[in-house]
Amino acid sequence: MLRKVIQQYLSGGMCGYDLDGCPVWYDIIGPLDAKGLLFSASKQDLLRTKMRECELLLQECAHQTTKLGRKVETITIIYDCEGLGLKHLWKPAVEAYGEFLCMFEENYPETLKRLFVVKAPKLFPVAYNLIKPFLSEDTRKKIMVLGANWKEVLLKHISPDQVPVEYGGTMTDPDGNPKCKSKINYGGDIPRKYYVRDQVKQQYEHSVQISRGSSHQVEYEILFPGCVLRWQFMSDGADVGFGIFLKTKMGERQRAGEMTEVLPNQRYNSHLVPEDGTLTCSDPGIYVLRFDNTYSFIHAKKVNFTVEVLLPDKASEEKMKQLGAGTPK
Repeated sequence: MLRKVIQQYLSGGMCGYDLDGCPVWYDIIGPLDAKGLLFSASKQDLLRTKMRECELLLQECAHQTTKLGRKVETITIIYDCEGLGLKHLWKPAVEAYGEFLCMFEENYPETLKRLFVVKAPKLFPVAYNLIKPFLSEDTRKKIMVLGANWKEVLLKHISPDQVPVEYGGTMTDPDGNPKCKSKINYGGDIPRKYYVRDQVKQQYEHSVQISRGSSHQVEYEILFPGCVLRWQFMSDGADVGFGIFLKTKMGERQRAGEMTEVLPNQRYNSHLVPEDGTLTCSDPGIYVLRFDNTYSFIHAKKVNFTVEVLLPDKASEEKMKQLGAGTPK
């Protein structure tokens, strides 16, 4: 069952060869259900599967070397970022992916020829900044973020008959499918019936005791639009309220009703399942994350939490601005 879930829902696949005969791998990000995968399989199983994929690519390089009579030792990757969203920034998923990147860098340091990022949304610079620390300088130089003309650029490096119709080429499956689904897995949401756990063990940076009938506020200054707030929290023994607000006056504590509501306050059963979330901050200012226990007149609540401000990678943000309006938002 475990293998079936990974096989069916871990997106990506090898499809075609570039002009030098190097295998081309497609990573399909949008439909990837990272949380579902980590709830249905262990991180080790997922890492093993990803490393097996690397081995298959190396075997394909060896096969191409024999077939073409010249050395083929590198791979081209096409990174389809359409649908990249806040759900993909879930901390355990980013950490697991970071582990894979470290293993890839360690075991296959010279294997990447180039990596094309296509259909990158506005969130891409934030996502890239999260994984950048796991990449060597050499790998970073091989990453090309493409704009609206990405199909034309791909065809300068890969023959049209080696590129699926979906990506601007002429290749289809035997049944005419333009996405070449027999070679590339497009993932999808994993049904809950496959879940073997409902949480992933996490370490929390802060712990606070909130008195009965009281609330606890934590403030984060956002200096420019496009930053992302990411949080995880769990409570002991009972539910707790949570909401996010934007201060309207600096330098003093404000009540919830005096601030601009950004994420409506609601009660979460975070004593049963840890709560997590992300928010793209469209305005600069002081954001207040408020843990609410005002409705409880009997019980104090202990809350463990971690909050981070995720910044965009400035270089890729500038690159996307240069690429202009053609890049999907």
